[in-house]
Amino acid sequence: MAVLRKRSMNRTIQKGILFYLLLVLFTLIGVGYGAQVQQVYPDLRVWSITTVGIMLIALPLVALQAQAGLPPIWPDHSKQPFYFLAPVTIGLVFGLLDYIIIECILTQQPHTSLPPYTQPFPYSIFLYGSGAFEIEVFYRLLPITLGGLFFQYYKKGAYGEPGFWVLALLTALREPLEQWPTGPTWFVTYALLTGFGMNFLQAIYLKRFGFWSTLLIRLGHYLVWHIGNGLLIEMALQNSGK
Repeated sequence: MAVLRKRSMNRTIQKGILFYLLLVLFTLIGVGYGAQVQQVYPDLRVWSITTVGIMLIALPLVALQAQAGLPPIWPDHSKQPFYFLAPVTIGLVFGLLDYIIIECILTQQPHTSLPPYTQPFPYSIFLYGSGAFEIEVFYRLLPITLGGLFFQYYKKGAYGEPGFWVLALLTALREPLEQWPTGPTWFVTYALLTGFGMNFLQAIYLKRFGFWSTLLIRLGHYLVWHIGNGLLIEMALQNSGK
């Protein structure tokens, strides 16, 4: 029985490693594609090969999720065919809120070019897909896994549960504080609360379901706010002849 359990665990880790490496490959494809698109858009944001290599730093943590008190990076979803709907929907809701508040309610000048939070489509799929991966590795996977390992072994895991909530709180604060918004007080309050709220939910999803789920939340948000929004602006600019 122990041998079978060990084999099952090894297969789970192998699937997690494969999943992680596929994400790295996706970012690498984006670098190559971006180099081609950059010939048309000189100001295009393109990852470097060095940045892609840095993403491999967290690869060893794939095998340490159980020891940190976390689910596998990519568990078996054969009994949950719609496993992706909840996290994606959460991200879509946050992205739609940002779109309505910033593009429709806030007073701002009409776009005469693609704003800095967008990129040309379909390259935007690669840039923001890779960006979501990067953010979730360095904002969630690395700190919560390493912190989880500490709390699991400190005094034999006596502080494992409260330790996670400390990590969830701290990691949820990072993005809104780093990207401190400007504008009317109500908007600053909105941006800080929603930024914290989404990141805090992502930490909870990481704890309950694994890295894939927190990544899907951010991908859902980026799909609306960065990719879809950018495509709409790009189409409007083309129709206006700009």
